[in-house]
Amino acid sequence: MKVPYISIMILLLIVLFSFFGDYFYTLSAFELDKTSILLPPSSEHFMGTDRLGRDVLARMMEGGKVSLLIGVGSAMIASFLGLIIGVSAGFFKGNVDKGIIIMIDLFLTFPTFFLLLALISYMNASIMILIIVISITGWMGMARLIRSESFAISSKPFIKILKLSGVSRLKIILKYFTPLLAPIFFISFTFGVGGAILAESGLSFLGIGIMPPQISWGSVLSEGKDVVDIAWWLSFFPGLMIFLVIYALSNISDFLQSYTNQKEKVL
Repeated sequence: MKVPYISIMILLLIVLFSFFGDYFYTLSAFELDKTSILLPPSSEHFMGTDRLGRDVLARMMEGGKVSLLIGVGSAMIASFLGLIIGVSAGFFKGNVDKGIIIMIDLFLTFPTFFLLLALISYMNASIMILIIVISITGWMGMARLIRSESFAISSKPFIKILKLSGVSRLKIILKYFTPLLAPIFFISFTFGVGGAILAESGLSFLGIGIMPPQISWGSVLSEGKDVVDIAWWLSFFPGLMIFLVIYALSNISDFLQSYTNQKEKVL
């Protein structure tokens, strides 16, 4: 089992590129230049320009901030929701578990992306709105995983002894459940970041995600779809960034899963 150093390095470089790149590359992501419309990549514009003469590299940096913030923010909220709901189902069982299962099944009745479309169509998209909406549609898988693992933990002898000893439920959950559930939480979180970035990109590509003047990788990709035959770079570079992030996160998630399984076998 090898640590995915390349994937970690890719992810780190993309974060540095997005949040600190504009300190070194000073061209504006919003400045229009009618003399530089749809220029291919060159020494002056490393990733070319778009239909309004804006520098694509600068827009990729600005868009990366938005896409990564939405990805991390949505995954964090969805993972914590899934953790709280899943632990509640596994720890309290009975009617609490039945009610939670019904709620999860109701959410899963609708395809996630169509549920996302239905929610976002009634409000003006912004970074915070997208984080909330994407997290609302992304907690169910985490909750199912945590519920299943919580059932296994709650049946362990030391948990039963703690309950009989009168230890408070909150203390048992925070001190004994949470550390054992941490690996699943981090695996779900890494998957959630990638899923949220894809969801935001899909919404922006359809024209109902991030709206101007804000930029995301999905909105840059959407702008390039009409001129892909004459300006390949407009679609290629945001698509490449999304692919690299998803690829790196998938490898890291696989490593975490393998590491967790190996530890369980040892135990």
